[in-house]
Amino acid sequence: MPSLLLFSDVHTDHAAAHALVEKAADVDVVVGAGDFCAMGRGLAATIDILRAIETPTVVVPGNAEPLEKLRAACADWPAARVLHGSGSTVQGIPFFGIGGGIPVTPFGAWSWDFTEEEARTLLQDCPSDAVLVSHSPPQGVVDISSRGEHLGSQAVRETIEAKDLPLCVCGHIHGSWGKTQVLSDTPVHNAGPAGTVWDLDTVSGTPQ
Repeated sequence: MPSLLLFSDVHTDHAAAHALVEKAADVDVVVGAGDFCAMGRGLAATIDILRAIETPTVVVPGNAEPLEKLRAACADWPAARVLHGSGSTVQGIPFFGIGGGIPVTPFGAWSWDFTEEEARTLLQDCPSDAVLVSHSPPQGVVDISSRGEHLGSQAVRETIEAKDLPLCVCGHIHGSWGKTQVLSDTPVHNAGPAGTVWDLDTVSGTPQ
């Protein structure tokens, strides 16, 4: 069964990035669910470390880095494919990605955010058999902040409920890092920077 290394929210933690490079050699696909930098700063240096990963890799932008900046940073990373409102088949596995903060965050101008309606448009072409890589978690699922608030996206939730997805990988809400819940038979995993090895045919992963 295919194995995936799932991570998110590295936020310029170079030690975490180096550790992910080492773990990536033992899986079939690497999945990065956004926020490689911190408030728009430090993206290039973090990607410079991660681009040592030679395993096929799927990434989406977080709310800390807009799509075009992530694409530019990944231009010299041959293994990486950047997805946002788009899909790609990697190692025979269909993936669909959506980045950014959904719904709009309170963080201001530096945060790359989308309304729920914008997200619905971006998600409309997600295939029913794809692994969904969303920086933002679905509303009510692995989306509890350190203050106990549910901060996930209704549009992401609706997409999962409407389709028979094998897995949703997310991040964004730090208080739920490393946690997994099931929504409409789809496991949803908030990855975090430590990374989780996930066998795609199961409903749980192994924190690394």
